[in-house]
Amino acid sequence: MVASAGRTAGLEDVVAGDSRICFVDGERGRLIYYGYDVKDLAAGSTFEEVAYLLWYGRLPGRVEFDAFLDTFTGSMHLPAETAMILRMFPRAATPMEVLRTAVSSLGHWDPDSGNTGLDASLRKAIRLTERIPILVTAHQRLRNGMEPLQPKPGRSIAYNFLYTLLGQAPNPILEKTFDVALILHADHELNASTFAARVVAATLSDMYSSVTAAIGALKGPLHGGANEQAVRVFEEIGAPDRAEEWVRESLAAKRKVPGFGHRVYRTYDPRALILKEYARAASVTVGDTRLYEIAEGVERGMLERSKVYPNVDLWSGVCYSAMGIPVELFTPIFAISRVVGWTAHILEQWSNNRLIRPRAEYVGPVDLEYLPISQR
Repeated sequence: MVASAGRTAGLEDVVAGDSRICFVDGERGRLIYYGYDVKDLAAGSTFEEVAYLLWYGRLPGRVEFDAFLDTFTGSMHLPAETAMILRMFPRAATPMEVLRTAVSSLGHWDPDSGNTGLDASLRKAIRLTERIPILVTAHQRLRNGMEPLQPKPGRSIAYNFLYTLLGQAPNPILEKTFDVALILHADHELNASTFAARVVAATLSDMYSSVTAAIGALKGPLHGGANEQAVRVFEEIGAPDRAEEWVRESLAAKRKVPGFGHRVYRTYDPRALILKEYARAASVTVGDTRLYEIAEGVERGMLERSKVYPNVDLWSGVCYSAMGIPVELFTPIFAISRVVGWTAHILEQWSNNRLIRPRAEYVGPVDLEYLPISQR
């Protein structure tokens, strides 16, 4: 679409609605969830507590959080029908294609499927958050000729994702790194997938349809996949001492460098600053710092030669690689975290709903004369 005078292509900087959930301060490099800076949440909270914050709009007390966790860890197991569906996908199906279809199928066997009340909607949000990680790991194991593993009751989302993917209890440092990554990706205002979810929710469609729409938007390479591209670039570079030369060549050729630049941030992405430290700790823990050192060299070269700052994708892929997670799962991991934000926005949309129906600035011809087909 070509933007006309007074209009903005891609709706850049257009305010499409009010929200209390998340604030992205692009000028100062801050990310706020319901008033709390993600730096503080990453340092002291857990992904489960952040989920509570985004759904309920406040942090819980100990008694109510313990009760919440009792419910939260009780629905990780997949419905038998969805587990069967995972075995039916062709080998060529990508993890994001499988996730899109499998999440849609979950709605058929949700006991609250036809209930649109707030309590039922919160239960659906919990089930989606618990089951999406297991969908991802179960399909990954099946496509590699292994049987899926059942999650461990009472363990965190981060623990169970790594356990059911890799088949062993995760190192505590890697579990903490993954938990922090989930916190940092949980919401990011009206990004493409969240906006898609709110548009569908605004029609009063169901939560599963809204989340499936969000996954469809995330599947597009302009939204998800940048951390996968970044890691592939690091592997192409091969060695830390080649990183800055690669940056020089890329900038000279005007090639986009994955992991840098953001539509909103005008400074260093605060999520990237946090994950850089965890990427280093994770790399040291597994005894392989090569990717971290290459990423650091790319970062140094970019900051010295351009005004483009790192975003979260520069360091998240390094974290996931240190854990032994294959690159094709990086975008599904985004969904594992962002489903909390998607469902929070769906609930907020329904709390004061109005159909989202923007206008387009028409830039085509008018008053053309119609001729019958015999005269054309």
